[in-house]
Amino acid sequence: MSSRAPSLPVLQNIGKTRSRLVRRAKTLSLLSIAWMTVEAGVAIIAALLAGSVALLGFGLDSLIELVSAGAILWLYTGHRSGSQTAERRAQQLIATCFAALALYVAFDAIDTLAGASHPDVSWPGVAVSATAIILMPLLAHAKGAVAAQLGSAATAGDAAQSYLCAVSAAAVLLSILANAALGWWWLDPIAGLGIVGLAAREGRQAWAGEVCADCAPIGFESTESCED
Repeated sequence: MSSRAPSLPVLQNIGKTRSRLVRRAKTLSLLSIAWMTVEAGVAIIAALLAGSVALLGFGLDSLIELVSAGAILWLYTGHRSGSQTAERRAQQLIATCFAALALYVAFDAIDTLAGASHPDVSWPGVAVSATAIILMPLLAHAKGAVAAQLGSAATAGDAAQSYLCAVSAAAVLLSILANAALGWWWLDPIAGLGIVGLAAREGRQAWAGEVCADCAPIGFESTESCED
């Protein structure tokens, strides 16, 4: 009997596993889109009303998360599923979104600090950021697990977006509460600059594929980057 006889059922099992993971990735993207629509709307409106740089950066990051989740849906639809070209395009789109966020919020934060503009306290901002602190790490963890098994740098980049959203939410919540309790208005633009640093780092890693250092495509065992 040939030693290669078991290969067919093994490949069939791998195909079924990949299909299940792709469905999960798409479901997680749909959940992201649903929540980010609410999060972005509340955060951006609240930021404009309160004049908050950190809250605006958080809201814009939510919009970018929408783009990121949409890119994952695009990646796993039709003939693009498994395409290295589509994977790279989705990865570059996510990295570009990080860069755009970093540039805009950096300018806004520096302008706010220079003008000593005091943001108002935003309780809607407190509510939406507190909710994101709870939800986004769970979503990011689920996306990261799927990305590792699919060997997808773009999906890993989307997971990084969700983690950044959670960190941004924590910074926003701290700055709003500190302003309300202690009058520390300057913490808002500083928190915005912190978001800039994180966005720049994640953007660089997403462009280089470094967010996928632990990815191993289904059917293979590897500790190398999926870009190798």
